Amino acid sequence: MELRVETNPSLNTVTAYGNGYIEINEEKYHHAIYFGPEGDVRQWDVQTFSDITPKQLKQVAGVNKKALDPLAFLDGDSAAPDPEQTEVIIVGTGNQHNLLPSHITAELQTSGIGIEAMSTRAAARTYNILMAEGRRVIAALLPLEPIK
Repeated sequence: MELRVETNPSLNTVTAYGNGYIEINEEKYHHAIYFGPEGDVRQWDVQTFSDITPKQLKQVAGVNKKALDPLAFLDGDSAAPDPEQTEVIIVGTGNQHNLLPSHITAELQTSGIGIEAMSTRAAARTYNILMAEGRRVIAALLPLEPIK
């Protein structure tokens, strides 16, 4: 399916998807990818939905686990939200809608990053909408497989 939305041409936009590919800014990718509104489109080392791990989601979100000082509030160093932190990760699970188990999403969700899993078709459309609204969204998409 080809998608056409009026957006800023410098932002990464899903322009099409189909059997075996995802197209970002009119460039086709034949493997799983992840990307945000700006920056590179990166290959995601996932072949199937069942390959997704907490470590891979943290890679997609661009976060590294930091040791938290539980007494930082005494010094007035309470953690303020990072304005650059990813708000939500949209995971495209291929042809079928699959839910990610809570043990895979828990760490990122407790750090304030939402994770939504849906079919790649729905994820592509949802990403484009959130990106156009200026949200800090990351898409991690598995390509669609031919229907047998």
